[in-house]
Amino acid sequence: MTRRTRLLTTAAAGATAALLLAGCGGNDDDTTPNGKIAGADTTPTKTTSPTPTQPTPSNHPKITLPSDLTYTFDWPKTGDPDKDAVLSDSEQSIKAVDLAIVNQNALDDAYLYYYEGEAAAGTQKFIQNYVDHKASLTGAYRFYAPEVAVAKDGTASLTYCEDQGKAYVKYLDTNKVKKTEVTSKSYVIYHTSLKKNGKGVWTIQEINSQSGSAKCQP
Repeated sequence: MTRRTRLLTTAAAGATAALLLAGCGGNDDDTTPNGKIAGADTTPTKTTSPTPTQPTPSNHPKITLPSDLTYTFDWPKTGDPDKDAVLSDSEQSIKAVDLAIVNQNALDDAYLYYYEGEAAAGTQKFIQNYVDHKASLTGAYRFYAPEVAVAKDGTASLTYCEDQGKAYVKYLDTNKVKKTEVTSKSYVIYHTSLKKNGKGVWTIQEINSQSGSAKCQP
């Protein structure tokens, strides 16, 4: 799991970088799996204007984040209920990980609602690295270019991009924000594999990322 690797890696010393890369269990090179499911419909989502963030079902965890964290999800509805549910649950899973970092709790209930197996284990290590360095998040995050596929066996894949250009690490001891230069590495592609559990939640089973992806460049 390598979500937002660049943020803490560039903000801290070499030892921090080694910890993060060792602890996340993801793949950050050109051999990253594409996460697609054989036999599934892999057509990209329509690139129409994005819709506002949808309210989460009442049985999902309530995620309330600080005002200095903002999110833009350029994830338009597809018109397919299953695909739209994958997008909705994935949006909440992203915010849930950030909530755990804000809460400095590597076993925060909200993200564990959305992550299982290998993805949960890798995410726990990822969050713990922030906790160990008393680091949190601040800034603006944008997610875009989703491609979602749903198979008949209750599994799905989602590929999407993240713009980290205005996202930063904030150190809690000093309240200092470490701002970094925007480069091609600021744009990250993610490949996730999901499964619908007994509660009807699309849970993340595996997640891989690649920073500097050509597909995600502006």
